[in-house]
Amino acid sequence: MKKILFALLVIYGFGLNAQKTDYDWKKMDPKQRKEVINNLSPDERKALLTQFRNNMVLDNLDVDPKDKNEFTAMYNEYLDNQKKIKSQFDSNFNPETLSEDEAKVKLQQSFDVGQKLLDNRKKYAEKMQTVIPCQKVLKLFQSEGMMRDKMNERKPQDGKNRGSKPKQNP
Repeated sequence: MKKILFALLVIYGFGLNAQKTDYDWKKMDPKQRKEVINNLSPDERKALLTQFRNNMVLDNLDVDPKDKNEFTAMYNEYLDNQKKIKSQFDSNFNPETLSEDEAKVKLQQSFDVGQKLLDNRKKYAEKMQTVIPCQKVLKLFQSEGMMRDKMNERKPQDGKNRGSKPKQNP
């Protein structure tokens, strides 16, 4: 009896946890959204941001509902591979403090990583074309660049403006 009760409590707990993230984000004001996101664990926040990104990409590309799961899995795999490749290059260095030989090695490493990123992109472009048309793959890569540019606009440069709020005009 105790085991059954415990199992029911665990299932109920999972049910509550699943409902916790079932918000109507469109009806929330930005302050509410920020509060909810800040109260999530890092893993929940990462999963939520991944879900938002995937939904945005699926909507932007207008992926056929029957292909959404296959495309999403493929897209996430592509992004994971890109992240792994990028992690092979440590960009946290000051080029001015490197010797000529160290700089040559670092430069070659950057070319190698860049080539791996390009090769991975080509590989997944071909794979994605089995699920979505070539035009949508092209649109995906184009929007990927725009998203990166947008994120870089919002990122504080060299630690400047960190924690400061943008000025508001009266």
